[in-house]
Amino acid sequence: MMSVVRHIRRATGALALAAGIGLTALAAGPAEAVQIQRVVSPGGIEAWLVEEQAVPLIAVNFAFKGGNAQDPDGKAGLANLLSTLLDEGAGDMDGQTFQGRLEDLSIRLAFEDSRDAFYGEMKTLSAHRDEAFDLLRLSLTKPRFDDDAVERMRVQAISGLRREKRDPDTVASRLWARSIFPNHPYGRPANGDEASVAAITGQDIRDYHGRVFARDGLKIGVVGAIDAKTLAPLLDRVFGDLPARQRLTPVAEVAPLSGLTVSETIPNPQTVIRLSAEGLKRKDPDFIAAYVMNHILGGGSFSSWLYTEVREKRGLAYSVYTSLAPYDHAGIFYGGLGTRADRAAESIRVIRDEIKRMAEVGPTTAELDKAKSYLTGSYALRFDTSDKIAGQLLAIQMDDLGIDYIDKRNALIEAVTLADVKRVAARLLSKPLTVVTVGPGGS
Repeated sequence: MMSVVRHIRRATGALALAAGIGLTALAAGPAEAVQIQRVVSPGGIEAWLVEEQAVPLIAVNFAFKGGNAQDPDGKAGLANLLSTLLDEGAGDMDGQTFQGRLEDLSIRLAFEDSRDAFYGEMKTLSAHRDEAFDLLRLSLTKPRFDDDAVERMRVQAISGLRREKRDPDTVASRLWARSIFPNHPYGRPANGDEASVAAITGQDIRDYHGRVFARDGLKIGVVGAIDAKTLAPLLDRVFGDLPARQRLTPVAEVAPLSGLTVSETIPNPQTVIRLSAEGLKRKDPDFIAAYVMNHILGGGSFSSWLYTEVREKRGLAYSVYTSLAPYDHAGIFYGGLGTRADRAAESIRVIRDEIKRMAEVGPTTAELDKAKSYLTGSYALRFDTSDKIAGQLLAIQMDDLGIDYIDKRNALIEAVTLADVKRVAARLLSKPLTVVTVGPGGS
């Protein structure tokens, strides 16, 4: 439900081969074996580094606080449009020249927006390190935003929006967001709509870039064949020319509306169901217990209560899920599935019953132990490639969990008791659900 739109300039050739080697080379150790160094540049820019010299590859993940919640009123889709333009020319290179250099050197650049942050990543062979960092610097500090590039990307964005009108999952997600967050940036479509994207000007894009791309809102994770001494001056080289401070528009704290029933009719053979209630922010003391609880209820794919009751016992849907979305200014518990229109009401009833059972009875000790064993045992899979490690370094920084979080995380899971799970289940799941349906006849 957390809308993210990704724009990637894919690398080919040597980098793709090296990435494949890296998958094997970085998969050896558990998460606890990852050694994180805090690197601070001469200019004061901080990054977290995991040095891995075995593979000639460097991955840089970074993010700026802000995201598409910073899109101005009437200009939804601005951050998404910007994400498509950062490799469409920079400095004295037009888009074709810039992208040609990326292709020639097998450098990958990727940009994406989420509700609360704007993300980027760069991946390069170590042999092309200096030019890769220079191209990244140009894309971030001297993007051209040429009129022809803006118009080309705008046309592509609007074309995508027209396709999405026929996608029931997208229709449901948009209806759900604007229903639970009316008159709030979280309720706007992340990609905008045809009118809002058409209204975005080149000056809007430059203004967003100037407000959001700044050093005080920046977090960086680096993994690969580079040491701290080499990385430190490169941080200044890439990011040092950015403004010192962001100028973000304040975003109000908000609670998602609960207890709503909303439907929309579209000509689709299935009914898509979205449901939600107020959840938790990441810093809430109950978040880890809620995470474990949700795994048992609907987050555990093939082992969850909902999978068992909805798919295995009744065959109502191919998949069903629940999750937690800790936004910066709201916490959400949400879930969903797609089912036959004539079985939508039954599916909703089964989900409500299982949520009520979790709130009032809770899991067994055996179910809790199984969930904790899976969640701790699978954690190492988040660290088996350089891409994943860099992503984890960044995520931990963005959530302000501390540089030692990797070492503490499994102990936090293990410490969750049955009483903790029952308490947080009663806290979260006793509230009325909002239910959104999209399909033939709306339900």
